[in-house]
Amino acid sequence: MQYQGKDLATFPKQIQYAIDNYIPHGLKVSAFDNVIICGLGGSGIAGRLFKVNTFNSFPLPIEIISDYNLPAYVGPRTLAIQCSYSGNTEETLSMYAHAKAKGAAMICIATGGKLQDVAFNDHVMFYKAEAGYQPRMALGYPLAYLFLIFDELTGTNKRAELEATIETLSNTDLHITEARKMLEQIKPHFPKKIVVITDYFSSAAGLRFCQQIQENAKAEAFLNELPESNHNVIESYYGRLDSIFYCLNTHKNPRTDLRFSFIKDLLRKNGDVVFDIDIDADSMTDLLQKIYVMDWLSLLLAEYKGAVSSDIRNINALKDYLSRQ
Repeated sequence: MQYQGKDLATFPKQIQYAIDNYIPHGLKVSAFDNVIICGLGGSGIAGRLFKVNTFNSFPLPIEIISDYNLPAYVGPRTLAIQCSYSGNTEETLSMYAHAKAKGAAMICIATGGKLQDVAFNDHVMFYKAEAGYQPRMALGYPLAYLFLIFDELTGTNKRAELEATIETLSNTDLHITEARKMLEQIKPHFPKKIVVITDYFSSAAGLRFCQQIQENAKAEAFLNELPESNHNVIESYYGRLDSIFYCLNTHKNPRTDLRFSFIKDLLRKNGDVVFDIDIDADSMTDLLQKIYVMDWLSLLLAEYKGAVSSDIRNINALKDYLSRQ
């Protein structure tokens, strides 16, 4: 954890920063028919986490777009929220241009960059994050801003829960200890690839887990979501597999619980390694605690493997390649 542990430890402070620097946007949910959250990687995951956490409460459809273009339905009654940590993500800037051309209302979240420039020029509400992190280590900023933005839209109050979450997450040693316990469990089986099996409500947390393992530990990690993966992926579960399985279950649906039970029994009978992580999807605190522990595990795995978590040469090479085309 020598490379990015200090950055990850600022997660609760990032949430507090967003709370302290939030400015009312003056928009109401009645003005819109749909919401799109535009972002990729560490910036896009915040939208996915928000979407599943508010599945039963937010009154409008929310779609997360991680591409260059926007759907045909986007128009003046769309709220388009652009998230890019650097403010220079080319896909997000492209989506900003499309949203502007379609007359959508817009809000931006970034540290600065080109996104800040165009937002200021177009008089678009801009929420600033602190610079100095790799995007995946700056989740607290867009996530907290999103909850506050949607609080104002609907007149709800997630601020109190965010503040309670900050207090819980501030006990860094506790979360690292939990991550070390998970590391000891996985050590005898690593570096097999990691497969994360989720339900819908844990899918964003599972995707985050995969992203952190991939980028920090430089290891393969894949997401399978139930019940959909029971209709195809299950047919690859014959014999012992070269994988470590994590089951992230929110227990929101008893039928999906049965599917988890069947899959775990099948895998274990085949001699596969399966670990359980239960998540309370209705509790922001529990959700972020589990994500925080899994983030720490990804850094511990990097250290155990001898990988430099902050080294992202392939990502940088891709950006350089695209800039020359």
